[in-house]
Amino acid sequence: MPVRFEHVRQVLKLLKLAISLLVAFLLPPLHAFSSELPPSVSQALRRAAIPESATGVYVHEIGAGRPLIALNAGRAMNPASVMKLLTTFAGLEMLGPAYTWKTELYANGIMNGDTLQGDLVIKGYGDPKLNLENFWLLTRRLRQTGLREITGDLIVDNSYFDIPPGDPAAFDGKPYRVYNVFPEAVMVNYKTLALRLVPQSESKAVRVVIDPLPDLLDLTNNLKLTSGKCDAWRDALGAEIQGNFTNGNRASIALNGTYSSDCGEKNLHLSLHDSLSYTFGLFKQFWIEQGGLFRGKVRPGTAPQGQFPLETHESPPLSEIVRDINKFSNNIAARQLYLALGSRRQEGTELPSGPDSGQSSGTPATLARSETAIRQWLASRDLNFPELVIENGSGLSRNERISAGHIGKLLLRAFQSPVMPEFISSLPITGIDGTMKKRLEGTAAARQAHIKTGLLEGARTMAGYMLDKAGRRVVVVFFVNHPRSGDAQTAMDALLQWVYESGR
Repeated sequence: MPVRFEHVRQVLKLLKLAISLLVAFLLPPLHAFSSELPPSVSQALRRAAIPESATGVYVHEIGAGRPLIALNAGRAMNPASVMKLLTTFAGLEMLGPAYTWKTELYANGIMNGDTLQGDLVIKGYGDPKLNLENFWLLTRRLRQTGLREITGDLIVDNSYFDIPPGDPAAFDGKPYRVYNVFPEAVMVNYKTLALRLVPQSESKAVRVVIDPLPDLLDLTNNLKLTSGKCDAWRDALGAEIQGNFTNGNRASIALNGTYSSDCGEKNLHLSLHDSLSYTFGLFKQFWIEQGGLFRGKVRPGTAPQGQFPLETHESPPLSEIVRDINKFSNNIAARQLYLALGSRRQEGTELPSGPDSGQSSGTPATLARSETAIRQWLASRDLNFPELVIENGSGLSRNERISAGHIGKLLLRAFQSPVMPEFISSLPITGIDGTMKKRLEGTAAARQAHIKTGLLEGARTMAGYMLDKAGRRVVVVFFVNHPRSGDAQTAMDALLQWVYESGR
């Protein structure tokens, strides 16, 4: 008698239902909904003198109908760098994991054999990964076109970004720290000088190597080599910085204080010079190293219209860049990405766009366009966050706000997204890498969570995914906004351990 496929389908459907009921019976929900914290977490908060009223906590098992814990989960709070989760997830969905940024080189003059009789123009679109290696590759490819001599100047075209000027000292009074660098369409190596500190036990001294552009910096090294724990080594240096760093002027820095041999080699990263001076110095250095001739100066300007570029560099894909943003909390790259969000046409919107990547439209990127784009994207995903305040997308802000519950809902939505693998793999792994490298070391919960952290004065936060003992994936969000928030790490680790151990 022939087999009826309809009957087979019915049997398989009933079998699937029976298996689902069995799994639900064997693996019941972790806990019923609660607005109370686990005792271990409450005790850690009390020891840190942080009231529960200063926290926002949201814990939700993937696939469950309601959260396990929701304490102050609807309150608008400062998320610190956890805001990068919104920016990077939006970026992956709106732009796509393969999205790249372009940097173009143009001839503003006449090509005569191996000589450009005129200016060389570098036009940027906000590449967050135009580091030393990639900028060197760009100049090398230009040299490989046969061009040897440039008779005019280097023109830097930053016109793709239309953002107001800012004071890098405004946020925390530390204008030379790299995280305070403002976005620019042409951002080469984050305008950073690295001072590599090398302890030399034999001579009881500390050698300091400047890279790159040592010609832009006068260094006085008064460091004394000591022994002992390597705690807060940056604060122990006592760096004194002086000088006018614009128009190619040299900076002056004196390193005083002590440096422990137990620190090994460390890099002190500083951003001292304006973008024009830094880009010019680096281009000239790389060009001459490759046998090129250049005697001009640097100035701002715009690329010629209607010309094809001499050379184009494409950044690594966004999937790689979001790893740098989330694992190491890269504020500059997050801000560059945030500005890119307003440059693309999204589903059902009228955002400006170029013919391919949105970088050739001629419409400059602005903070207002990016905010509009991200709010439209949230609405298209049925994510209504009325308390959301987004200033620059990096979390380096006193004004940005979102609730722990809405970050949790964002993470639940991200788990169902086609870009989920790229998104989750960008988050630090407990006890393994990024900002979670030393968290939960030696515990069973190590390696089991992908967690983004945030830290500002008065705000400490974390959010991400924990895989519990039973193999369930659980969203965990913990915000603390309080003057003693810096002491909240023990309570946060206690919550992660509780979620891991609660699986059964």
